[in-house]
Amino acid sequence: MLKKAGKDIPTKSGTKTNPKSQKEVPGQMLDKASKEIPTTSGTKSQIMMRLEKMVEESDIMHGAIRSVDMDEGVFGIAHSELIAKEDMQQLFEHEELGIAVIHTYIWYMYDTLMWGTELCNRFNFIAASRINTTFITKNPTSVMNELVNRFMVAGDNTTPSLYFLPFNSGNGGHWVLVAMDLSRLMVYYLDSLPGDWSKYPSMKKTVDAAILKFRSKKNYRNRKDITWVRVQCPQQNNSID
Repeated sequence: MLKKAGKDIPTKSGTKTNPKSQKEVPGQMLDKASKEIPTTSGTKSQIMMRLEKMVEESDIMHGAIRSVDMDEGVFGIAHSELIAKEDMQQLFEHEELGIAVIHTYIWYMYDTLMWGTELCNRFNFIAASRINTTFITKNPTSVMNELVNRFMVAGDNTTPSLYFLPFNSGNGGHWVLVAMDLSRLMVYYLDSLPGDWSKYPSMKKTVDAAILKFRSKKNYRNRKDITWVRVQCPQQNNSID
């Protein structure tokens, strides 16, 4: 049975980007645990296999929908998702992922690996349903403020910690993973398609503006420009993997 977790400035247009702020590093440099991530070769991590077994043995009937309630520790605000047993096959079979599946997997990692440990101070998550290209196009200021509010929820942002944002680019539903280090003014991103962040200008502009506004509210000094680093990850050879 699926249990409940725990308790059941804007940048000026025309600003030039420092070439030094564009880098690419191996994925291992971001997190030694990268070997735990399922790869395109079909290898599954322990947590993926545990989740698949839990879903298979759950009391959710095929075709039925279950509401998963997530406390504010996961996304900084209480959140609920409706998920069907069949939906999780998107994850297990490496199919195109929906927001409900991504959120449920994040909640499962939080509930299984992080809750009640110091990992909660090192890793934070941002709901993909609140920050995406569609919303940025409609109201960029509102989306930027959503990010700032998420940053403000955490306690000490002066020590290294990462905020993970699964970002839907709107290009046919393509996902990019963004990891923000507010103390070091570093933004890492993983993209299974070739190219750099310039393919997603609204994403970069919104993230940069949110980080700068957050640091301004906290009266932190900006010692340098925000640096974007592309992290190596498995690449897809078509538009559907």
